[in-house]
Amino acid sequence: MSAAVSAAAAAACCSSKSSSTTTSRTTTTSARTHHSMLFSSPQASIQSPVVLFGRYEAQKRRDWDTFMQYLSQHGPPLALSRCSVAHVLEFLKYLDQFGKTKVHAQSCPFFGHAHAPAPCPCPLMQASGSLDALVGRLRAAYEENGGQPAINPFSARAVRLYLRDVRDVQAEARGMIGYDQKKTRKKNYMPHHIQQQEQYYD
Repeated sequence: MSAAVSAAAAAACCSSKSSSTTTSRTTTTSARTHHSMLFSSPQASIQSPVVLFGRYEAQKRRDWDTFMQYLSQHGPPLALSRCSVAHVLEFLKYLDQFGKTKVHAQSCPFFGHAHAPAPCPCPLMQASGSLDALVGRLRAAYEENGGQPAINPFSARAVRLYLRDVRDVQAEARGMIGYDQKKTRKKNYMPHHIQQQEQYYD
């Protein structure tokens, strides 16, 4: 009888130790997980904008280096102080040779189609969205490198008009409605008295 009781007590003791060890491990794991959530997640959320900002700065630096190299290889070479709006427009057109966006001519049978079913000899150009973002980065880089905001050629009206023309031409070539067409369509659906007010302010 005594031997049986001792055996049962020993078994209960082992079971208690095993349960205690399992509980301790679970508690430790839970504490580590809680610690990781406290200190890892906020750090990751803080680093994300920093990474994006770093990529933007790196891209802006590469764009500026490309533009300065273009000026140095210009005939004759140009200093930044002599850079004008005409040189900026020349640079944007120069970049078209490296573009990957197919722009169909009006004589092309695929004109107005977003996805051409077959190859065609129409030129490749820089996408309008890419050019717009590029000009924004170069506008900031110009002033960061000593340029005066009042004479920033990347802020000129001629550059904005060029970007809008590129956007409209590419949208029309792909069968999309351009800005001017959207504005015209919107006016057609306006009441007569509102159209008269817009004509007055135009």
